[in-house]
Amino acid sequence: MGKGLALMAVTVGSLVAVGISSADDKKLLEEARKYFKPLPKVAESKENPVTPEKVKLGKMLYYEPRLSKSGLISCNTCHNLATYGVDNLPTSVGHRWQIGPRNAPTTLNAALHVAQFWDGRAKDVEEQAKGPILNPIEMAMDSPEEVVKRLKSIPEYVKLFKKAFPKDKDPLTYENVAKAIAAFERTLMTPSRFDKFLQGDLNALTKEEKKGLKTFIEVGCASCHNGPALGGTMFTRFGIVEAYWEETRNYVTLDKPTMPMDVGKFAVTHKEEDLYVFKVPSLRNISRTYPYFHDGSVWNLEDAVQVMAKVQLGKKLTKEQVKSIVTFLKALDGEIPEDALKLPVLPPSTPNTPKPVR
Repeated sequence: MGKGLALMAVTVGSLVAVGISSADDKKLLEEARKYFKPLPKVAESKENPVTPEKVKLGKMLYYEPRLSKSGLISCNTCHNLATYGVDNLPTSVGHRWQIGPRNAPTTLNAALHVAQFWDGRAKDVEEQAKGPILNPIEMAMDSPEEVVKRLKSIPEYVKLFKKAFPKDKDPLTYENVAKAIAAFERTLMTPSRFDKFLQGDLNALTKEEKKGLKTFIEVGCASCHNGPALGGTMFTRFGIVEAYWEETRNYVTLDKPTMPMDVGKFAVTHKEEDLYVFKVPSLRNISRTYPYFHDGSVWNLEDAVQVMAKVQLGKKLTKEQVKSIVTFLKALDGEIPEDALKLPVLPPSTPNTPKPVR
């Protein structure tokens, strides 16, 4: 009889504990939904409707090295989908081994952002796709006309552009090159267990990950890193409380050249209020998209969290807080669309295709 009562007490106690835990989880979910949304299946665009034909072509162009002057560099070179849409370098290597000035952000979920590039100089992925191909230190093509000339010399591309843009009188244009690449990028959504949690599955995250989410919100990270991509919704000064180069100088090593001070959005607008202002990056897949920040100066996620807390929030986090937040951030690692990772077979060049220039 005594054992029976003891067992009953334990069972009732467990049920009460589960009830409390469930209530806390529901409260956390309610709070999380104030800041975050699940990822859509596709980042739709009225101006550039996503169609299977356009996505197929865009995927081929994303992997197409002949869009570069050397015939060696593709979008995937710096935004490698096998490594979560980045090259894991501080700054990328471009035409003739030139080094770019900023860290290459991931293309995964990027179509959800309010603008593109760290300084927001492109309004969307369609406009962004035009930039690197012509940038002299990236893919270095001489002109849009040269890009079109190369593609028009390849019969299969001529056919694919007709299928992707059936209403256009001249389907193979530089504008449509960018639209096709962008349509493909609009499918690069990477849902994770966090999306299942936001959709109401309270068991999708572990107890430790939920604790990290709670800490992430309470500390103030969600004030900037919000929306479906946990970032990309706004611009802010990098170094609100303390200059970022003061805090990150500890990560500059003897074998690394001195980083120039990046003025951010100011370089585009020349407005004083945009000095050191950058787009807030997405935290989706953040554990895989190192090194961090616009200059790629910090390699360790724990360090990056501490730096951000100090320069943006004016807070010195405890080791336990940092560990907790990072545990949650790792739960944002999502699934890359399976088809996107399958290398396309690209059509062969013809005798009329302009030769690469090295």
